Amino acid sequence: MSAPKITELGTQSIRSLLMKYALPGIIAMTASSLYNMVDSIFIGHGVGAMALSGLTVAKPFMDICAAFGTLVGVGASSLVAIKLGEKDYRSANDILANVIILNVILGAIIMVVGLFWLDPILYAFGASDATIAYAHEYMEIILWGNILTHIYYGLNSMLRSVGHPRISMYATILAVSLNVALDPIFIFVLDMGVRGAALATIISQLVSVIVELIIFLNPKEVIHFHRGIWRLRRDITMRALGIGTAPFLMHMAACFVVIVLNNQLLRYGGDMEIATFGMTNRFIFFFVMIVMGIQQGMQPIVGYNYGAQLYHRMLRAFTLAVYCATCVMSFLFLFGEICPEGFIRLFTHDELLIAQSITPARIMLAVMFAIGFPMITGNFYTSIGMAPKAIFLSLTRQVLFLIPLIIGLPLLFESLGIAPIWGVWWSWPISDSLSVIIAMIVFNRDRRKFKFLKVTSKN
Repeated sequence: MSAPKITELGTQSIRSLLMKYALPGIIAMTASSLYNMVDSIFIGHGVGAMALSGLTVAKPFMDICAAFGTLVGVGASSLVAIKLGEKDYRSANDILANVIILNVILGAIIMVVGLFWLDPILYAFGASDATIAYAHEYMEIILWGNILTHIYYGLNSMLRSVGHPRISMYATILAVSLNVALDPIFIFVLDMGVRGAALATIISQLVSVIVELIIFLNPKEVIHFHRGIWRLRRDITMRALGIGTAPFLMHMAACFVVIVLNNQLLRYGGDMEIATFGMTNRFIFFFVMIVMGIQQGMQPIVGYNYGAQLYHRMLRAFTLAVYCATCVMSFLFLFGEICPEGFIRLFTHDELLIAQSITPARIMLAVMFAIGFPMITGNFYTSIGMAPKAIFLSLTRQVLFLIPLIIGLPLLFESLGIAPIWGVWWSWPISDSLSVIIAMIVFNRDRRKFKFLKVTSKN
């Protein structure tokens, strides 16, 4: 995108900009959520409940890999948006090159470490003797393609920040479409089982990376690949990683939560309970990805206007994003509470698994209507470079609240003569409620400052 067109972030209506940037992000993130969902559906129906449980065990490992990609991608894309707002195009180009370099380095390290200690890691994540083989087969393929995955997510984030949300969307849709097409071929026709699902994911990402590289090789783009930028700059690296720390820790915390949760479910229930969580979590994840699409649409608008000192526009983008996110999560809440069996049957035809999953699903979804606000608020602070507050908000729900509840609440239930497994399930809505309260307190403390800046920017 040319420099004059980039300035639309500081001039056009916030409502129209959010629609323009968020809609492709929503479509892209919704499509992206279908990666694991489609894999789970095909594996659940084609391989069985134990394979589905194995995939649930493998997911936090996949999320850890994605977290390091997020560390680079989100941090760099937020920094690029700020630099474009400041009209510092030279630094923006240097950031692009650093995205590639850092993703290759981190991707290679994770691949080597993961392959070397794969089985011990999976057992620590909640695998049993019945599910370890499925988890191992899936993650082995995923790890071999880890560098490619990092580059895919990194360049996708950059496309949105430089004013190409639609191309970012198309690249994601292309990857998901290929994955959906290849899954049944590899799983059923070629009889590759869970390996086939993993291979389909890597091949689809490869095709999308090629599309993304073609865009950034175009010299007409305001930032693009060219000579003189291929060096790792310490200042860019440290600031990008600093900004990206909040979403990175959020992803890592989410992974750690799933690890603890898997182990607690295995301790107080069994592999079937892990499968229950896997199905419900993937359904929740579908709607969370829609909210993340809204975040992605908000991010360049907020970052640009913050850099341009147009604070009233920055706050307007935040308010609209919160409203949209709340509507999405309220729909999730209503659908999940009224008809949980509807989405559970997407993943399995096992009647025993379906019957035992309904009540836990309703419990996990009990406060989902409210979590849009803390999600958007955390991303807002990331977008304007306030990493400490973003980190704090990212950690409250999962580290400060959820993990202690997952460990302690089953013990409390057991002491009261209630099956401890219900303590595991109820940890979720209690943690969600507390995170909403904390986010409100943090943002309200900054409200006066933001209002002052808002008035100042108008004058």
